Amino acid sequence: MGQLAEFAGNHPYLVLGVLVSLAGVIFYELRLNSQRFMQVSAADAVRLINKGAIIIDVRKPEEYKAGHIVNARNIELNAIEADHDVVKKPKTKVLLTVCDNGFSSNRAASVLRRAGYEHTVSLKAGLSAWRADNLPLVK
Repeated sequence: MGQLAEFAGNHPYLVLGVLVSLAGVIFYELRLNSQRFMQVSAADAVRLINKGAIIIDVRKPEEYKAGHIVNARNIELNAIEADHDVVKKPKTKVLLTVCDNGFSSNRAASVLRRAGYEHTVSLKAGLSAWRADNLPLVK
């Protein structure tokens, strides 16, 4: 132990670099882990939908009309950001947010979680992943 303290005393910048690197790795892993809980695959989304999850499509109305998941409600991202209660559902319900690629829906899920909708998840990779799994869309 004495040798470790002597090494740290002789090489403070090296020790500082290792500690900063370790902190960066921990921060990255925690952030990645928190996103994992907020995003679900298309197969997991189907399971949630079958259990009664409410689907919120955050795309623009014209994109929604071109094709969406059955029973999805179209509430644009900017409407969710402006008014968190636009969903008008009990905060205990499971909400699944979807968009084309997963970015907007992930942002909407974050906003809704901060607003108190604890059981809100986003479709990972959005409707592109949904289509890749050959899951149906309605017009």
